[in-house]
Amino acid sequence: VQLVESGGGLVQAGGSLRLSCAASGSTFSRNAMGWYRRAPGKQRELVAYISSGGGSTNYADSVKGRFTISRDNAKNTMYLQMNSLKPEDTAVYYCNAFPPIGVFGSWGQGTQVTVSS
Repeated sequence: VQLVESGGGLVQAGGSLRLSCAASGSTFSRNAMGWYRRAPGKQRELVAYISSGGGSTNYADSVKGRFTISRDNAKNTMYLQMNSLKPEDTAVYYCNAFPPIGVFGSWGQGTQVTVSS
């Protein structure tokens, strides 16, 4: 089973990006999923998570009101819409199960998000 993140890039403060997480295999729809990020010099942190069916979501205080997590189980894909981006959102963004208990194997490569001031 594999997770592939995409959609990152360089954006100015106040801009938007939409990240995607594509999962292979049949376990995606049975698992709660999360977006995580690792900023330079910091530990990986949870950004947001969504229940297996998509009906429940939760966000870190730092992104609440700016980011929206969603999923399409028919496409085995999860999304993170990021609006009003700030320089402190600069990080490599990863997707994985929530909690990341190893159902998808190792972490993917992530996608780099860089927000310039």
